Amino acid sequence: MESKIRNLYSLQIVDNALDELEELKGDLPAQKRKIEDSIAAVEADRNALDQAMREAFKKRETSDDQIVELREKLDRYKTQQHEVRNNREYDALTREMDHAVATIASLEKEVHVLEGKGVNAKTDIAVLDTQLEELGKTLAEKNVALEEISKENEKEELKYRHERDKLLSRIEKNSLQAYERIRKAKKGRAIVPLKRGSCGGCFAKVPPQRILEIRQNDKLYHCERCGRIIISDEIVETASTEA
Repeated sequence: MESKIRNLYSLQIVDNALDELEELKGDLPAQKRKIEDSIAAVEADRNALDQAMREAFKKRETSDDQIVELREKLDRYKTQQHEVRNNREYDALTREMDHAVATIASLEKEVHVLEGKGVNAKTDIAVLDTQLEELGKTLAEKNVALEEISKENEKEELKYRHERDKLLSRIEKNSLQAYERIRKAKKGRAIVPLKRGSCGGCFAKVPPQRILEIRQNDKLYHCERCGRIIISDEIVETASTEA
């Protein structure tokens, strides 16, 4: 069991080192994610506007075609008016013409509205395209800055990543899951040493009997207050010597 505790603490040391390397990047990763989220949101808005624009112009074209057909009918009706044989035929043609005129007026209004929607959407798309261009440039700048920082520490980070992979293969799944869960909840510090009879994380007093048990290095003990894994000075000193 002692070797398992040592492996877990070694993993904590490696993760601490990786966290420090990550901190060197400052808030660049967060800024990058924020920009990427903004780009995704703008692209979604742009796609919606593009679809709305296409639909508006397509409906406008359909209405234009209907107007052309109706006007052609009107011309035929006017010609037929001179050929009617009685008042009933004349009245029927008049009704058809009146209906065509009303429909044309309605379609022309619709065309005007659709044209406005399409043009407005097209204008808004142009604005969003400008935003996307600016966001893209900013994202590229952040990527360059991150690449420069990552390149400076690339060898060191690769070394720690390699060490971490080796340690992961030696640690049981249940222990690793507990470690990762605590680490996430406690801002990276899952394993802490005893410090003057207290938890090295939250400084809560550890009962004397529990201290004796911790120093036997035969079991994982958790702080009753903060839940962190507490290890003995021996494990810490050995790890420091090996480092």
